[in-house]
Amino acid sequence: MDEPMEHRSAESLEDSVERPAAAPTARLVLKRNGAETEVDFVVHPPSVVGRFDPDVGPIDVDLGLLPEGMYVSRRHARIEFADGAWRITDLGSSNGTFLLRPSAGQFERIQEAELEDGGELAFGNVRFVFRVG
Repeated sequence: MDEPMEHRSAESLEDSVERPAAAPTARLVLKRNGAETEVDFVVHPPSVVGRFDPDVGPIDVDLGLLPEGMYVSRRHARIEFADGAWRITDLGSSNGTFLLRPSAGQFERIQEAELEDGGELAFGNVRFVFRVG
């Protein structure tokens, strides 16, 4: 027979509560001279990528301290995870958001696109490899 609610321990109550699945995370690994560096930025979706500006307010992934950061808009792009897929949307940036299209062997400027693990992208002149997990 079940105990009345007021007699259950906090642990047994916690065990009966359904927890949401852990939110997925990803990383943007900075690429310089054609190679991945040790510099990375964790992405907790939804995340806005850009440069901090006191007039605009805080952002989630601040690239402003990178030497290449001058090519990144204050609110450059948004990275989201929905329906099992990672997506990126350019937020009207000045220097564009680009994805490397392996079949074409070159970067393509995008407004919105799906991101894949290991895919290369660029915010203006700043290049990254997108890593899931």
